[in-house]
Amino acid sequence: MYSFEDLVRITAQLRSEHGCPWDRKQTHESLKPCLKEESEEVFAAIDNHDMENLCEELGDVLFQVLMHSRIAEENGAFTMDDVINGICEKMVRRHPHVFGDAKAATPEESLELWNEIKRQEKLGKK
Repeated sequence: MYSFEDLVRITAQLRSEHGCPWDRKQTHESLKPCLKEESEEVFAAIDNHDMENLCEELGDVLFQVLMHSRIAEENGAFTMDDVINGICEKMVRRHPHVFGDAKAATPEESLELWNEIKRQEKLGKK
């Protein structure tokens, strides 16, 4: 069975000098329609309650994330590790009721807390 690390290596190989000409040619802009299509296919699998297809389509979306991350790494912008670190930091920061001392007993309270933290983050970036 393949691992996430294998997928990272496969993506790098596809983008390498000896990889696939189509994959090497892609840019963030050229991959936008692919990401949109794959996301729509995830929606369709969910709507159809097709778990086998959902698994496949989530893999396709994950591959899109890896392709964009690889392109960014090649351009010196960020790496897949940066993406993973960023989402981990965000999930921990926005869930103080899980990873800290805040309280949220209902889904609504959790969402309210999330939105307030997000609002504060946006104010801090201005």
